[in-house]
Amino acid sequence: MTTEQATYREVFAVPAFRVLFTSRSIAIAADALRIAALSVLVYTATGSAWLSAVTFGIGFLPQVLGGAVLGSLADRLRPRPLITAGYAAECAAALALALVPMPTWARLALVGVVAVMTPVFNGASSRLVAEVLTGDAYVLGRSVSSMASGGAQLLGLAAGGVAIGALGAQRALLLTAGVHLLAALMVRFRLPDLPAAPAAGGGGAVRQSWSTNAALLADPWVRRLLLLQWLPSAFVVGAEALMVAYASTRGFPVSTVGVLMAGSPLGMVLGQLVIGRLVPPDTRTRLVAPLVLLLGVPPIGFAFDPPLVVCVALMVVSGAGFAYSLGLQRAFVEAVPEIGRGQAFGLLSTGLMTLQGVGPAVFGGVAALTAPRWAVALAGATTVATVLLVPRGALLRGPVRAARPAYRIPAR
Repeated sequence: MTTEQATYREVFAVPAFRVLFTSRSIAIAADALRIAALSVLVYTATGSAWLSAVTFGIGFLPQVLGGAVLGSLADRLRPRPLITAGYAAECAAALALALVPMPTWARLALVGVVAVMTPVFNGASSRLVAEVLTGDAYVLGRSVSSMASGGAQLLGLAAGGVAIGALGAQRALLLTAGVHLLAALMVRFRLPDLPAAPAAGGGGAVRQSWSTNAALLADPWVRRLLLLQWLPSAFVVGAEALMVAYASTRGFPVSTVGVLMAGSPLGMVLGQLVIGRLVPPDTRTRLVAPLVLLLGVPPIGFAFDPPLVVCVALMVVSGAGFAYSLGLQRAFVEAVPEIGRGQAFGLLSTGLMTLQGVGPAVFGGVAALTAPRWAVALAGATTVATVLLVPRGALLRGPVRAARPAYRIPAR
């Protein structure tokens, strides 16, 4: 793979990437709106900081099941119908949440059921991106996707605040359904009907999923890259999930909840823009550890109950630290076999989403036992501790396959 720095023009010149980028961005905006609306519904109905935090992460935690037993479908099935089905399922779930009266447990269960298949859809999409973009274009493509993700979350939260105020939290969920339907139609009619991964057929999907996941996790280098991408994100999302409860305990106006929740996505956009476009590829790998620290240190400041504007600034600065992942992405692509790459990305997504579900539940429990400010600060401190996972020296900079023993995905 070349080390020449890519440009945004090269990335967006690829039609398949444009479709995947646009559909995923608008779907993320819909997800953010759903999270905001459901969090308000649940906290209003129960007054529970723990349930509010669980609501924030309920779409993440069940993904461990789908990634564990169905992850191989990301390689075995054609990506266009697979991704289209994913967005269609999200649309149907949002319609049910908006139109069907349900108790809190049923709402959370419905979101969790749909989330089971998310690693399969995400794995297929990520496999396509890795196939159509090469070298630094892949890293820049992931960077611009992360920026769009942060921007889409900002848009979703902003729209969510307006929609919740105008329509009420439950009816605002209708917007989520409409946007997911748009994403499904875009993929169905604009994405080429590309084939499944070569040699992806044969054998049982569950057996193949288990064996491939075991092979990936057994490799020390792959496992380290996975943990380094999973854990910091999970801990910081645990802090983000407490913003509703934190604002309530501080007596901040309800209208400020969206601003607090939007701080981290805004910082993510800024960090990804600076690190992804302005920093050379080799320098990104050397910035992994400093950016992990940038991610974790600001939430510790919540222990001192700073003014609202400082709270927002802390979340923006912390969000910029998410750019640490750009220094790991090429290493991860190089570390996994081409055959089974979709499942490898599915495993990455599974861990990210599952632990982002665990994080809010754990730190929400801490907040229930102590106070939201202490739980947010603890989330920051545990993020700082993950800097110990960052490899030293040339380990991130050299050719990955030359630095680690080769292994093979089990035969199908």
